Amino acid sequence: MDTVTIKKRLEFHTQRLDNLYLAYNKLLSGGVKSYRLDDRELTRLDLGKLSDEIKDAEEKVDELTALLNGQSARKAFAVIPHDW
Repeated sequence: MDTVTIKKRLEFHTQRLDNLYLAYNKLLSGGVKSYRLDDRELTRLDLGKLSDEIKDAEEKVDELTALLNGQSARKAFAVIPHDW
């Protein structure tokens, strides 16, 4: 992946993350009963799902930042325990 593509993706996901933070804070503060984010309407009941989306977006921003700085992206791996 080239640097220009990484920068575009990083900018997109950073903006997405900012919007998610704003929605979460508005709902958490109790100042609004619902919040419209793009084409969906969120309520306080959606805070758990919104929190998961924030976590995913933060991981994506971290991954793209690492790629931009010349580091390798984090890769997930599984450990399978054996009972011997």
